[in-house]
Amino acid sequence: MPDHSGEQPVMRVGEERDGPVLILTLDYPARRNALAPALRAALLGILDRAEADPEVRAIVVTGAGAHFCSGGDLSGMDVRTPLQGRERLRAAHQMIRLMVGGSKPVVAAVEGWAAGAGLSLVCACDTIVAAEDAQFMAAFGKAGLMADLGLPHTLPLRVGHARARQILLYGEPMSAEEALRIGLVDRLAPKGQALSVALERARILAAQAPAAVALTKQILSEGLHNALDQERHYQSLLFLTADHEEGKAAFFAKRAPNFTGI
Repeated sequence: MPDHSGEQPVMRVGEERDGPVLILTLDYPARRNALAPALRAALLGILDRAEADPEVRAIVVTGAGAHFCSGGDLSGMDVRTPLQGRERLRAAHQMIRLMVGGSKPVVAAVEGWAAGAGLSLVCACDTIVAAEDAQFMAAFGKAGLMADLGLPHTLPLRVGHARARQILLYGEPMSAEEALRIGLVDRLAPKGQALSVALERARILAAQAPAAVALTKQILSEGLHNALDQERHYQSLLFLTADHEEGKAAFFAKRAPNFTGI
């Protein structure tokens, strides 16, 4: 229901330090931590600052409340020109480049859902810890869009092209147990304990030689920049389609979309 109180909804990225580990918490309860532009901008600013801070040796990314991230915020997705679409993705891609190819190792702590852009964010991390009841989904097609934020590049590297194709094309939910089996997730944790286990892994990473970690991440990120450039071009076209408008309308009306291919 709409909020008529006049108060702005909470939308922030919480920061906490655990020694050399920086803990970042997506906090947008009104949309189950959907990755709205303002939230992405906040996350980018913190990651950029952390990249230059030698005291930060590892990062943990998690979500406030019961979920990691429900995806992109369709309520704020109003792209009307190709340049708007390209700019939207340019800013988001800066964030993904820092996570995948930056010098700081990043661990995801997933409770509840990691869907759409939330799955993209998870796959940009070096290690993924998920609660036993966590769920994953790449249902971009329901909004008339393709997967973005690097997911077409990062997901196949984790699970292989054949499995990635099924995940991206069908958009079906996946359990944490299945995600572990196919390599999408690295470790399972009891419900409510994903952050604790993620912190344990991050402390191990923080104790490694920083330069060796940074250069390892850099060489493993080969091909990311070209993939993001292609994604930026294709997704900018899809933002302007009638099918994307239909996907948004169907989402808010809680009905099945009727796509026409235009």
